[in-house]
Amino acid sequence: PPPPPPQHSEAGLQRGVRGSENPGRRERAGRDAPDPDDRGHSASVRNAGDGSADLAVPGADGPRDPGSARAVAGGPARGILVTSGAARHPEGETVSDDALREAAETMRAVRERCAWTKTIDHRDLVPYLVEESAEVIDAVETGTRADLREELGDLLWQVLFHAEIAAGDADDPYDIDDVARGLTEKMVRRHPHVFGDAVASTPEEVLVHWNAAKAAEKNTRTSVLDGVSDHMPALALAQKLVGKAAQVGVPVPAHRLADPETEVELGDALLTLVQLARARGWDAERALRERLRALRADVRMVEERAPSERA
Repeated sequence: PPPPPPQHSEAGLQRGVRGSENPGRRERAGRDAPDPDDRGHSASVRNAGDGSADLAVPGADGPRDPGSARAVAGGPARGILVTSGAARHPEGETVSDDALREAAETMRAVRERCAWTKTIDHRDLVPYLVEESAEVIDAVETGTRADLREELGDLLWQVLFHAEIAAGDADDPYDIDDVARGLTEKMVRRHPHVFGDAVASTPEEVLVHWNAAKAAEKNTRTSVLDGVSDHMPALALAQKLVGKAAQVGVPVPAHRLADPETEVELGDALLTLVQLARARGWDAERALRERLRALRADVRMVEERAPSERA
């Protein structure tokens, strides 16, 4: 017989009630979407008649035992869902073993009850997204594994934040589940050699499948430049555009690099360097960032010297 579901202490279960629902957030354009509590990754709630609520937690093979997760009822719903198989924090609190779901529910609670977070829209979040992305890059290139783990979490919070804002849109709502579902469908389409019958034994063959799938998805685009963001860092954008130009046979201007006489010529020289980087498989943006880090280190070293030594 299968083992009995894990039991949770009342102290740990105090955190187990979901955030309150906004009835309008689950509407979809032109159709009604099921309540998230009816989806396979969430939980349905019943009143157990004893001041608590039984949570029937559906899984891949159907609903789990409703006794495998319980939440204390009463008052406005607050906190994070506790599901079967939950782990314990060092502080002794029981938490969900579905960490991504717990993060999404945490974001929902913050959005609903934090005075600052309630006021934020997509445009307000852009500077934070740029900053968090830059900090992930710093962690990859110069940080520790712990740094990267933390910064990836901060970046994930931005994704959850944008999805939660979108979930409250009156005209075209979608939530993090819709985002994840769309991503999964796209990645399956773009990897037919993994999920289908196509064959790709080299990175070049993989790229052929990827580009073919992407072209089919973006069949309304009329230019190779469609979809290239002007908000990319300048050199990264240049490197991207060099590749796009090559697709349609537009040559990159050659130029002497020693002494450009105008800003226009400087632009040509930089573009030539980007083309050289692309031809040799180098990352021009990273090369500049790393050189700037060395320059920063040189400046700090000089600043730390005594004034007499600087002279």
